Amino acid sequence: MSGGKSYRVRIWAVVQNKTAKKPTYQLRWKVDGKSFSLTFTTKGLADRFRSRLLRATEDGEPFDLMTGLPDSMAEAKAADSFLSFALAYMDMKWPHAAAKSRASMTEMLMTALPAFVRDVGGEPDVVLLRRAMRRYLLPPPRRGAERPKDVAKAIAWLEKASMPVADLKEAKHIHDVLDALGRKLDGTAAGAETTRRKRSALYNVLDYAVELEHLATNPIDKVKRKRIKVSEVVDRRAVANPKQARELLTAVSYVGGYKRAGGRKLVAFFAVMYYAGTRPAEAVGLRRQDCELPESGWGMITLHRTRPTVGKLWTNTGTSHDDRGLKQRSERETRPVPIPPVLVRILQDHIDTFGTHKDGRLFPSERGGVLASSSYYRIWQAARALALTPEQVASPLAARPYDLRHACASLWLNSGVPAPEVAERLGHSVDVLLKIYAKCIDGQRETVNKRIAEALGEDVGGVEESKGSE
Repeated sequence: MSGGKSYRVRIWAVVQNKTAKKPTYQLRWKVDGKSFSLTFTTKGLADRFRSRLLRATEDGEPFDLMTGLPDSMAEAKAADSFLSFALAYMDMKWPHAAAKSRASMTEMLMTALPAFVRDVGGEPDVVLLRRAMRRYLLPPPRRGAERPKDVAKAIAWLEKASMPVADLKEAKHIHDVLDALGRKLDGTAAGAETTRRKRSALYNVLDYAVELEHLATNPIDKVKRKRIKVSEVVDRRAVANPKQARELLTAVSYVGGYKRAGGRKLVAFFAVMYYAGTRPAEAVGLRRQDCELPESGWGMITLHRTRPTVGKLWTNTGTSHDDRGLKQRSERETRPVPIPPVLVRILQDHIDTFGTHKDGRLFPSERGGVLASSSYYRIWQAARALALTPEQVASPLAARPYDLRHACASLWLNSGVPAPEVAERLGHSVDVLLKIYAKCIDGQRETVNKRIAEALGEDVGGVEESKGSE
């Protein structure tokens, strides 16, 4: 039972207990003068728990005087079934999660929850059950919506069948859940990236169960599974060379279907990705006031917003596009990117010809809304058919608009631009940059061989002769 609520909370730093044979980490806090503490096996778990307490205080949540926890965490602490715990976890994560993260969490739980149930009979159709979870149960804003009879029946079955979250410590159960994450609805194997993403999301959920002491350790750590191999390296076959990129941009201008101007209104949109290395969602949010476009020489764009297409269920506004700060940066952080004269001219011509939206956006949709990924993807596919040979169209070459960003990064790196500068312009760390584009750094072998030979005091001509004899 609750012993009342209080907003008077004080939280101390994590302290390591060195007296035990194996070090543990203790977190202490007070609620209205009453002391609480938890001990964790790793500092990471302790730090994450402390961060959630701090965020709850920042959000103005009351803390329970019996459990010492904010409301968003107390429900998860009191949960018995995996379903009730999952719902409490969604409540806790939802307010601060990006729209795409909300969608990913929901997708994972839609797969995991039906794999961890008792045999109580009356199991609903899997398509119906997933629709019920996606549209009426898992997203917190949707739980108050009126439920059709078949949906209500499916949810009632899941509530009855869901097993205790503590039972996930048994290897058999965690194997069943992980197996489900690796399958599509039709039973065939899911893609490696999809499986990896779902497994990562499940790991975070179970880590939270460890923090709230439903589980002693994360059960995924104890089971032996084949490692999921996901290639994070850009396929060099997808990278267009400068001539191909220019031909593709020209082809865009000949494509119809985007107002009366056809694809001409999107030439500058794709050019921003190729010449400035932006992500598509960053280009969608670009405004006139973010651009410095001098009459001659280099200009500058300052990126600070991203507008990804995610779906109405996952955004706070009920629109299909999220509106957030830059990826992996703080909400107000910006990323200035110098742009070459050719892009300056393209943007100037675009503004002179088509103007801007009333809020300054350069690339609004046909009706003045946010440009949808389906719209520019359709234009891009038509441009590829015009600019490339049939063999190239069937290949990975510039298959997606995002590949223009890869072409830009490859061009910069192969032109000798230092990796830290390229990473800064793209919004990457240097380590991630070199990992992603490892196979796209090309054309420098002869130069490198020459430098090594000179350092060794070798005859440079001999290096070239050796190269020619291969």
